[in-house]
Amino acid sequence: MDLMQSNMRRTDLTPAKAVVGKRRVGFLVFDGFKLLDVSGPAEAFNDANQFGANYELEFFSPDGSGAVSSLGLPVSVKGNACDAAPLDTVIVSGGDLLPHGFIGQNIVDAAADLAGRSRRVASVCTGAFILADAGLLDGRRATTHWQHAAQLRLRYRKITVESDAIFVKDGAVFTSAGVTAGIDLALALIEEDHGAELARKVAKSLVMYLQRSGGQSQFSIPLQGPAPVSAPLRRVVEVMRRDPASPHTVVEMAKYAHLSTRQLSRLFRDEMNTTPRKFLDSVRFETACSLLDAGHTISDVAERSGFGSLESLRRSFITNIGVPPSKYQHNFLTSSIGHVPAGAMSESEG
Repeated sequence: MDLMQSNMRRTDLTPAKAVVGKRRVGFLVFDGFKLLDVSGPAEAFNDANQFGANYELEFFSPDGSGAVSSLGLPVSVKGNACDAAPLDTVIVSGGDLLPHGFIGQNIVDAAADLAGRSRRVASVCTGAFILADAGLLDGRRATTHWQHAAQLRLRYRKITVESDAIFVKDGAVFTSAGVTAGIDLALALIEEDHGAELARKVAKSLVMYLQRSGGQSQFSIPLQGPAPVSAPLRRVVEVMRRDPASPHTVVEMAKYAHLSTRQLSRLFRDEMNTTPRKFLDSVRFETACSLLDAGHTISDVAERSGFGSLESLRRSFITNIGVPPSKYQHNFLTSSIGHVPAGAMSESEG
């Protein structure tokens, strides 16, 4: 029976007859580009060819010279971006220096050239800064790595930045989050071209979900927020972080600070841009994440973080990061051969 099931799974991934007509996918690379930004999507397109797609992958640089990745690995290219024949898709990789303003005009021009001769254009991770510099994201929604989303928003006011998205499609322009999200992006492009069934086969081949749950926020939990400026507010915050499970009513918080409840609320609004109650909720959420990372059971986390019930804990996680605590713990607790310590997720909170 096991052998039959195994054969059935393999049959589901059997290569299919190629479709008629090639889709040329051009990658823009440059010195310092992130290798996984290119190799991840490229492997997805290459695997798609095993199941009936017909992608032809080509690599271009701003001046036609080979490029050296951030790992020091040299990559040969087909030629200069401005000499490329018409393409179906252009994918622009990211680089560590791009969010800091180190974007050569030759790279921006190359991206604009390639985009002008393609049906659609996409960026991976910080490659969004190149598209933004080229004006290709003006008036559009876009995303990038969560660490640099705020910088993208501040620098390019004409872009609507969706900082929690894994990838964003706005018309014929696609942008994706950090490095591995480039594979999610490639799967979306493959699905758009060939349908969900072929894209699902590629995802299985790559040992990935066709669509991962939750957004980028689950990868960017702020375990320590900014420190308050005033001494009274610092006392309140310290007490809450030291013992998040206590009730901490607003009246009690005001007593910690030796202030009236109105004064305390005004300090929270002025210095933290929130209310005392919402700040306490955020402290409890951050504490819960830390406890889950350490391997505590769901019920233990609910009690020790101050949520009190599994349902309250679950609602907080769904609200903050779009996945329940069990899913968060499963994703981040351990990478030891896919193993999660016994009892870590024993509660059926969903």
